[in-house]
Amino acid sequence: MNINDFLQEKNITKYRLSKISGVPFTTISDISMGKAKIEKCAADTIYKLAKALDVTMEDLVADRLEYRQNFETFKSNICHMVNDMGDIDFIIDTLESDKIRKLYQKRWYPESLYLLAMVDYLSRENDLPACAEYSDIRKAKLKEPIYPSGVIAMCAVNKSERPKQDSLKGAIPEFIRFNIVESEIRNVY
Repeated sequence: MNINDFLQEKNITKYRLSKISGVPFTTISDISMGKAKIEKCAADTIYKLAKALDVTMEDLVADRLEYRQNFETFKSNICHMVNDMGDIDFIIDTLESDKIRKLYQKRWYPESLYLLAMVDYLSRENDLPACAEYSDIRKAKLKEPIYPSGVIAMCAVNKSERPKQDSLKGAIPEFIRFNIVESEIRNVY
């Protein structure tokens, strides 16, 4: 929710919020019109607004902050979503939400390419045609291969690159095309 949503929900005008919070009307107006970003405001301003609206500071800035999780966590979450939703519903949800393009535009290339590889893989597995929407992104490739953390650990323990070589042999084609080494998406815990 943005500040306008909170104002509407609480049935408070910008002017009234200014009086209750002590935050200048122009600041509130600039935030509500998008001229100022609430996440860039001083903590005391966010605190005053949150207190006056009877919400948490996190509530005010939550939809404005993006958290980029560890890539292994991202992969695990995607695999769990596939298992929970089923292949077809996952494909539909991913394509309708345009998550692939949104991640790519943020320059979160590993995440975007992993998601596209997943959609392409699941489409092949279910005898569905590949979505033509992402032909431009399919031309991309990560500079360096991304191996699963377990493979990296095995290399370190064995002091050998052999686990990397072995994992490449079993990699799913839709993933390896983007330089992402993935061999199993179904058995996640």
